Amino acid sequence: MSNHDDFDHKLAALQGLNPPAPNAARRNQALDAAMLAFDAEQKSATQGSSTISRLSSMFANARRNFVMDNRLTYGLGTAAVALLLLPLGYQLYTSTAITPVGVPPVTVTTTADPVPLGGEAEQKVEAPANGTAAMETPTADLEIRLDDRAEANPPVEEGEADMAVMAPAPEAAPLGEVAKPVMRTLAQPGGAQPQMSAGVQPLTESFAEPMMVAPTDPSGDAFAKFTESPVKIVKNEPVSTFSIDVDTAAYSYVRRALNEGWVPEPDAVRIEELVNYFSYDYPAATDAATPFKPTVSVYPTPWNDKTQLVQIGIKGYVPPVTEDTASNLVFLLDTSGSMDQPDKLPLLKRAFGLLVDQLGENDTVSIVAYAGSAGVVLEPTKGSDKTKILSALDNLSAGGSTAGAAGIELAYQLAEQHKVQGGVNRVILATDGDFNVGIDDPEDLKTYIKNKRDGGVFLSVLGFGSGNLGDDTMQALAQNGNGNASYIDSFKEAQKVLVADAGGTLDTIAKDVKIQVEFNPAVVSEYRLIGYETRALNREDFNNDKVDAGDVGAGTTVTALYEITPVGSGAELNDPLRYETDAAATPDAAAATEFGFLKLRYKEPDSDTSKLIEVPIGKDLAVDSLEAASADDRWAAAVAAFGQKLKGSVYGDMAWADIRKLAQGARGEDEAGYRAEFMGLIDMAAVLRPNVVPATPIEETEVAPVPAVVPEPDAVQVPEAAPVPEAVPAPEALPAPEAVPVN
Repeated sequence: MSNHDDFDHKLAALQGLNPPAPNAARRNQALDAAMLAFDAEQKSATQGSSTISRLSSMFANARRNFVMDNRLTYGLGTAAVALLLLPLGYQLYTSTAITPVGVPPVTVTTTADPVPLGGEAEQKVEAPANGTAAMETPTADLEIRLDDRAEANPPVEEGEADMAVMAPAPEAAPLGEVAKPVMRTLAQPGGAQPQMSAGVQPLTESFAEPMMVAPTDPSGDAFAKFTESPVKIVKNEPVSTFSIDVDTAAYSYVRRALNEGWVPEPDAVRIEELVNYFSYDYPAATDAATPFKPTVSVYPTPWNDKTQLVQIGIKGYVPPVTEDTASNLVFLLDTSGSMDQPDKLPLLKRAFGLLVDQLGENDTVSIVAYAGSAGVVLEPTKGSDKTKILSALDNLSAGGSTAGAAGIELAYQLAEQHKVQGGVNRVILATDGDFNVGIDDPEDLKTYIKNKRDGGVFLSVLGFGSGNLGDDTMQALAQNGNGNASYIDSFKEAQKVLVADAGGTLDTIAKDVKIQVEFNPAVVSEYRLIGYETRALNREDFNNDKVDAGDVGAGTTVTALYEITPVGSGAELNDPLRYETDAAATPDAAAATEFGFLKLRYKEPDSDTSKLIEVPIGKDLAVDSLEAASADDRWAAAVAAFGQKLKGSVYGDMAWADIRKLAQGARGEDEAGYRAEFMGLIDMAAVLRPNVVPATPIEETEVAPVPAVVPEPDAVQVPEAAPVPEAVPAPEALPAPEAVPVN
């Protein structure tokens, strides 16, 4: 081995060694030796020096000797001061904001004058006659007393509430350790269920053990404000009218919010869109002349055993596979700077790639992009030329402002130039909603879209991203454009909207579809429509063909739910009038066999005259138990209960475990897995918005001490003060340090 190799080997061995830990004693010995050597050198160097130099050396040497000789004295003095200040440290520890959770606030009191918070302890030093100084500490017997705030927050007295969650006084623990409290939950008498705090989840729901309620602060996204449909008295308002709705954007948005760990704001939860996200096995129409026929069922309400649900469902006509309807599609794409996020423009391009893959020789695609300026990215191109279309999509990039000069005009101009008679003519707007497509005034934009709709070119809207999502604007544009609004939160959702449900998204089989129900006052005393708040119509709008309404696509299923209160059930929310008479009796005896009467109006896609469908809602449609209802009925009820609980509805509340059980028993085949995915959303919602009342009482469990507070549905609660624990035993007396001699 060469010398160089030997050196490298030894160096590597040295690098692998761990250096010894520093030793304070040896360090001091080395320092002393160095100072002595330095002093010796200085003494030898003073020979021949001036007197002043020799005197300076002597004083310096004397000072060093004094410091070295009194190191022990300084150490003892420091320790004595630390022991003296220990009571003050204990007081600060137990009275400031950093006190550990679960430790009740305490005050330290000594026999001497109290030391103010943030002040310094007074030290009294006296010099005895013998010349030594002794430091005396106050009496070390510490007395721990309860905080005066206990008087302002007295414990819950017996009988003040049916149940209270109490944190008993912790057992005595050594100073610096915290006794672990045990929370006992007492069941109400008679098997009633106790009320739990927002942070405590019943053990029966293992999937929901939240630490806190997720906030419902505004997300930055804009939603149309609406008030939940109220309960109405049949004798006063027997007729209910609304526009059909096939939008599903609310469900996708709610799913994204829950999966990201936050509760969506109430206006984002449109219950009808949650229910209509799923397909139901309603019988479909057999020909395009009658594009759908209604299916009606009546069954008990799962959240109120004294009321019933009336479920109205329709399924759009499904054209045979042999029919190849030509499509003229214009993609109006937002490429502004706000779209430069992974869940916006990149997802948009992949989503439209899925749609392009479904197009054929009879289809035409154009692309218009808008940002700082609008422009035609792709002239009308045959759907079979997929390479050209996909290349145009790939070349899109985000940038610029949101002022898309004449973007909407360009899109409709291309659609009208290549309009297909008897086919699909549609502009598909894809945006995050924070946009201006060229017409500044919202009313002017709506009027413009209505005019183009009457000319046979419809509009659909796809929303992307969050933080500045203009859901309210997108909903308004889609409703005025005879189209639907969808929210694309994932590639899977893009596949559902643009591939699996492409017929319902693009091919309209009926437009301006309206529903009107007249309830029978002899059988039904009250009713309320679940959802559809943004689709309500006046009674006279039903027969007015100039009033716009929703549209139904090929193969689309639409569901509406009413909760009705039968006469004599005792579930009425309105008191009878003092001067009410029986003058409004049923016209004939036959009407006593009906809950009500259903009417539907619709127009064919190329017609301006509506057609009418009428169906009685007979009492023979009702089933006696929820178990006797169909799987689709029970599933729709479970989704409605989920939406009501999530948004904090004032009408009915089911425990999450009960909603999950109802949905689990109604999943059916679920080939696409959408219903299985919904089961996971129930679990997430249960964690983020716990039950106000648990499904079953809990005997005893160890949890963090939380006061008994029942939260309001849409607010994070401020807990009440917990009962004040008993006094904590005082720590042992601190010994006073011995007197330290002063040299």
